[in-house]
Amino acid sequence: MVESYFRDIYFRTDDGLTLYARDYPGPAPDSPIVLCLHGLSRNSRDFEDLAPLLQGSHRVIVPDQRGRGRSDSDPQIQRYTAQTYILDTLRLLEELAINTFSILGTSMGGLMAMGISAVAPGRLARVVINDIGPVISDRGLDRIKNSVGSKMVFPDWPAAAEHLALVNGVAFPGYAAADWLRFAARACSQQFNQVALDYDPNITVPLSADTSDVSPDDLWAVFETLRDTPLLLIRGALSDLLDPACVAEMQRRHGAMEFLEVPEVGHAPMLDEDGVSDAVIKFLSLPADH
Repeated sequence: MVESYFRDIYFRTDDGLTLYARDYPGPAPDSPIVLCLHGLSRNSRDFEDLAPLLQGSHRVIVPDQRGRGRSDSDPQIQRYTAQTYILDTLRLLEELAINTFSILGTSMGGLMAMGISAVAPGRLARVVINDIGPVISDRGLDRIKNSVGSKMVFPDWPAAAEHLALVNGVAFPGYAAADWLRFAARACSQQFNQVALDYDPNITVPLSADTSDVSPDDLWAVFETLRDTPLLLIRGALSDLLDPACVAEMQRRHGAMEFLEVPEVGHAPMLDEDGVSDAVIKFLSLPADH
């Protein structure tokens, strides 16, 4: 593991919650900035290996969205929506006086990248989207709805790792016991004499209610706001959330989108697979006009 340093950031949202982020300083005061956004039930620890590598060329900001990690849970569960997370993230950037930045977004974080592009035009330098698109496969969405929050507390770390292997094994068929323990260390935290998944189980309530008024056409329109932004799409070859047909349509609509498929991995690549971190760093380090 690359040695790194980050400072802890706590900031207040407009609706009164205290949220957390990691701030990894870059090699220079004016280093370009990349914002790493995690998936639905994950947290900032998902990027704990990649962030130090990015830190060689970038300042790296990695928030815990509300209800995850070290950020407050929301007593009003109807606010667990992408729109709220986007506003929280923009509030964090305001707190840090950051105007121009790149985004690396995994799953929900990729949808957030599209939304930020729509509401903050001209601020994005480059975007990496990890295994998500405007069309979300029903089979993958159903799997997530059925698994997130289904079991939250375990007697010890091996039990947590065993549960996560059961739920996510289809995405990582090559993982051994040690890999699942590492997966658990990112997804869970020690709470007194138990190990618990590190998110509020209510995060899926708005998702399960299926009350969204956003249509597929709306999501494509949001995606198209990235058409002038350099874009790299990563897909797990076994993904059940991002289908090849959606990838092809994203390529058609963006035109210059770069694409990387990660073999023998499903939703979502951890970005530590062979060659993936190198590809991400190379893409994010290219000059703006490339």
